[in-house]
Amino acid sequence: MITTLYADINGNIYDAPFKQALGQNGKDHYILKKEDLIKLPKGASLTYLPGHEALYENTGKISALKEKFAVAALLPLGYTRTFLPASRKSKNSPILPLYGYTAVALYKDEIYVTAIKHNDNEKWDPKNYDTAALKKNIKLLKTLFPKNRLVNHLENCSLKWHCYTAQNLFYNRWEMGIPVSKSCNANCLGCISLQTSECCQAPQSRITFTPTPEEIAELGIYHLKTASQGIVSFGQGCEGEPSLEFEIIAKAIKQIRNKTKLNQININTNAGFTLGIKEIVNAGLDSMRVSIISANEDIYKSYYRCNYSLNDVIESIKYAKKNNIHVSLNMLLFPGLNDQKEELKSWIEFLQETKVDMIQLRNLNFDPNLFLEMIPPKETSVGINNFIESLNKNIPNIKIGSFTEYIK
Repeated sequence: MITTLYADINGNIYDAPFKQALGQNGKDHYILKKEDLIKLPKGASLTYLPGHEALYENTGKISALKEKFAVAALLPLGYTRTFLPASRKSKNSPILPLYGYTAVALYKDEIYVTAIKHNDNEKWDPKNYDTAALKKNIKLLKTLFPKNRLVNHLENCSLKWHCYTAQNLFYNRWEMGIPVSKSCNANCLGCISLQTSECCQAPQSRITFTPTPEEIAELGIYHLKTASQGIVSFGQGCEGEPSLEFEIIAKAIKQIRNKTKLNQININTNAGFTLGIKEIVNAGLDSMRVSIISANEDIYKSYYRCNYSLNDVIESIKYAKKNNIHVSLNMLLFPGLNDQKEELKSWIEFLQETKVDMIQLRNLNFDPNLFLEMIPPKETSVGINNFIESLNKNIPNIKIGSFTEYIK
């Protein structure tokens, strides 16, 4: 038997003998099978859902373990969850922090998760970050650029929030993030830098100043000239929508490209402000990653709560592709949402129209039961595995993975 795991009020985790483990897709519950499971990956961590009782199946009936809480895994990058933890909210359930909760179970005395592994990427291995050399490297950069406010900001991101793209500046390698924008044209339910009071605390703070083109270019030139497979990337977790500061970013890109043609300039964006995207593309952008949760206008608007339309996003992507920009989607994936039948149909049409190069799957970080209350499923889902297989079948040239690619 694949056995249910649960936690007590103190977070101690136990197995529930003879109680069949379930996974949740949307609001539907499924008996977990061996083919649904992989062993708990290296780098994953276990957590529990306080106030959310664990569910199990017994002789065809779904029941709750009274005052025993559901257990979940938090997956490392490179893995996509296929089921949510099967749970039921109690009356006074707290709102859960912004994590990607994944169903877990016990099988042959080992912990398994419901997930698909896409690819390994040595660059994102935790062993490469928060090393003993980090503080020394920060001190060196502060000596090189003593008046650049971005260095101090990225120091805070590195040491307080343990942000990998911030740390890469100081390690002089790979993808380095430069936050620019204090504001946004959306109010995402799962925003990780600014949350409204009815939700939960954001896991990091947003930048409080607007850097100058010169501050941006100074770090960009340094990184692209010297870093191994260097990427300068706008649109970080500690900012709003970067394209709103298109004039500053465009000026900075031009200054950078006047000094070096090496390596790659990228933007992570919701792509809703087409005017700004066009100006940034024209300035010398190399790649663009577009955050998106749905190919359906109503669902898209329900999550992003934005002042632009999905058609604006499509127009931005088409303009970028027309100008030979490598475009990927940062697809926010939630079992029971993206894999609904009509959603799948809309995704195929969206991808055929936009001709994006890649889909980067991202587990949506949100309280599962709260999300289902806010954006309830409208129909039956085909399952995440079938969803991905259908995308591969209908869009055979698209790449599906987890990581931003180095393309130059």
